[in-house]
Amino acid sequence: MSKELLPVTIISGFLGSGKTTLLNHILKNQVGLKTAVLVNEFGEIGIDNDLIIEGSEDMIELNNGCICCSINGELLNTVSKVLERSENIDYMIVETTGLADPLPVAMTFAAGDLREKVRLDSIITVIDGENFDFEINNTSVAYSQILYGDILLLNKCDLVNEEKLKKVEKFINKIKKEPRILRSTNSEVGLQTIMSVGLFETDTFQYDKDKGDVEENSHDHSSHSHDHSSHSHDHSSHSHDLINNIEGFTSVSYETFEPFSLRKFQYFLDNQISQNVFRAKGILWFMESERKHIFHLSGKRFSLDDEEWTKEKSNKIVLIGRDLDHQTIKNQLSSCRFSSD
Repeated sequence: MSKELLPVTIISGFLGSGKTTLLNHILKNQVGLKTAVLVNEFGEIGIDNDLIIEGSEDMIELNNGCICCSINGELLNTVSKVLERSENIDYMIVETTGLADPLPVAMTFAAGDLREKVRLDSIITVIDGENFDFEINNTSVAYSQILYGDILLLNKCDLVNEEKLKKVEKFINKIKKEPRILRSTNSEVGLQTIMSVGLFETDTFQYDKDKGDVEENSHDHSSHSHDHSSHSHDHSSHSHDLINNIEGFTSVSYETFEPFSLRKFQYFLDNQISQNVFRAKGILWFMESERKHIFHLSGKRFSLDDEEWTKEKSNKIVLIGRDLDHQTIKNQLSSCRFSSD
């Protein structure tokens, strides 16, 4: 019976750890499998345009047989919609937001109506080897992501030395007993090591549907038996986009149809951007360039890639961090406009 259930992999991990890169790696290298990918926003995946056959507001079809679907509203509804499609799919991947505890997402699959149709294969947690936070404590989302990750992908190994990597692995070992850690650069790992691995054990969880709480049987997962009361604030109220105000995290969005001055934006990055911004991404239009620039910032590191404009030019940027002063950031970005000289 279990052979017919659709395997599901959940990709979890903190902001900027490399989840989207992993997703692209899987989509490009999967052979002969039709995969459905569920994401919070299409914009985040940056799917290679050459792959796209057709797209609607909430679904994109790719020429390798895969589909991407944005999670609109409840995760359960989106999954059901994908399962109702006439073409069969062989695999499902769900990318959670960087601020989501993977457990409620896992429970959507492990409990209730979907149990007859899908089986949760594993939770992969991507860990940023370069910007790893040694201060995480057991009430934080980052801690849960490590605790519930069946496979821990220690990423960006090319950017740190062996000593730091060992330190991160030692820290992970304190949180989790016998963790499965894979090291990677650019989230590249052999797909056979992460897909269809059958690591998620539903029987180690008891789910109380009415309360939305999860208790774990401690016989098997002694390392998980830390007191859940710290997180048992009714998990059912966790929507999957936990971006706004979890542990003081917020996101600031800014958009303008005027170009930025490259020099002013550089000044913003060098001198003004708040230390509390962990992650930023955007599509940028500079007066000095004909090209569209894709901006990513993770910790202190940022990148700008360029490509052709296909739509109307504009600047759109989202910054995510803790205790941000939204108005100050918006004012700083406004003063990057070329016209504000």
